[in-house]
Amino acid sequence: MPDDDDRFRQHEAMLQGLARIWDAQHAMNQEQRDLNQRLTLAIERIDQTLGQQAAFNADVRTTLARIEALIARMLPTSENGREA
Repeated sequence: MPDDDDRFRQHEAMLQGLARIWDAQHAMNQEQRDLNQRLTLAIERIDQTLGQQAAFNADVRTTLARIEALIARMLPTSENGREA
């Protein structure tokens, strides 16, 4: 049966092992926080770009509708859809 000194050394070794594991976990958690922050910033930039793209698309649709209206005035068609 191990004596008290052996048990103490075993417990000390276990505590040191746990301390190394916790230290490694802390470092990994910090890396994950950094990655999460980078991802959050990237998502915010993507959201901003999508908002700008939506505004651009709306402008393009408006311009296209105006062009279609101008073409319709310039090229009148008969009632059956063919040129008069």
